Amino acid sequence: MMKGLKKKIDSVKPQFEKGGKFSKLHSVFDGFYTFLFTPNETSGSGVHIHDSNDSKRTMIMVVIALLPCCLFGMWNVGLQHAIATGDTDHGLFHLFFYGFWAVLPQILTAYIVGLGIEFIVAQIRGHEIQEGFLVSGILIPMICPVSTPCWMLAVAVAFAVVFAKEVFGGTGYNFLNVALVTRAFLFFAYPSKMSGDNVFVSLGDTAAVDGFSGATPLGQLAASSGPAEVLGVTGDPLSYADMFFGLYPGSWGETSTFCILIGLVILLATGIASWRIVFSAAAGGFLMSLLAHNFANTLYPVTFLSPIEQLSLGGFAFAIVFMATDPVTACRTNIGKYIYGFLIGAVAIIIRCYNTGYPEGAMLAVLLMNCFAPLIDYCVVNANINRRLKRAAVKN
Repeated sequence: MMKGLKKKIDSVKPQFEKGGKFSKLHSVFDGFYTFLFTPNETSGSGVHIHDSNDSKRTMIMVVIALLPCCLFGMWNVGLQHAIATGDTDHGLFHLFFYGFWAVLPQILTAYIVGLGIEFIVAQIRGHEIQEGFLVSGILIPMICPVSTPCWMLAVAVAFAVVFAKEVFGGTGYNFLNVALVTRAFLFFAYPSKMSGDNVFVSLGDTAAVDGFSGATPLGQLAASSGPAEVLGVTGDPLSYADMFFGLYPGSWGETSTFCILIGLVILLATGIASWRIVFSAAAGGFLMSLLAHNFANTLYPVTFLSPIEQLSLGGFAFAIVFMATDPVTACRTNIGKYIYGFLIGAVAIIIRCYNTGYPEGAMLAVLLMNCFAPLIDYCVVNANINRRLKRAAVKN
């Protein structure tokens, strides 16, 4: 079947190449063709490394690593809505499909807007369509509240793709993580929708009430006036198990540390993510959490969280596994990766603890260190050069 499809597509391929009837649509045709089939072209010169892996396979593997978080998040949306509305007499599949239909418009919006812009820009420039947005398109809705209106998401995606990616040359040239730029745009442009509150809206079922609005755990603490328990939607305290498995309201794709760890294993096993960045970011976050907890102050309620709670709640784990490890925007030197990761973890906890107006610091921490990644690499490389020059001078 696939051979027959490929043969049929190959028969019309000349019409989309230079001089063909539809040559102006070459980039669009090439994008669909390479998505379906692995190209059989080989490089004519300048090849240094032969590898079966390419950007398409890399992006698909990241999407696979995101699936546990994605599927759990859909189910959790249904679960939190059912608990909040008091309509808990439903099975696993009902809860999952409730969440699926709730987040599907956001996923479609992100992909349609983002890929649409990339197709248009590639066609104008005469470039190939890159696969980078395969990951960004699913990451963006996963790090946003389920109640985010699709029109807001569309505006934010368009801004991020154009001004954080395409103006710098497209995939591989952006110095900021596109998904996090989208989230930052939403936070600063529409703060009332990104303030730490989540709304679970009825989709026309027989729920006891039409919707529920409540603060996320970190939002609760930021609004408190001192030490406070972290509560779920029913008002009961969250256990460590609830925090670890993600059974609380939040941006729907990033609550489950357990599912994030499954994704991390996949990324590390395939060599896509850098363990140096993940390890150092976790260490930086843990040490800064421990320091903040030892000097906890009622003016900053989040400081009363233990290090384990800090690493489990909010988007911290998701950010260091799926955002900080982005090979385009992260450091490239090994020493630089340690520094880069450690600073992300430490800065995320500092922002979270001491800026009560912004209870989640991981997003800004990663974006800030994206800006400093080239400088860190520059300093590391120059330090190595100077060290080698000194050794050469001593030998001579």
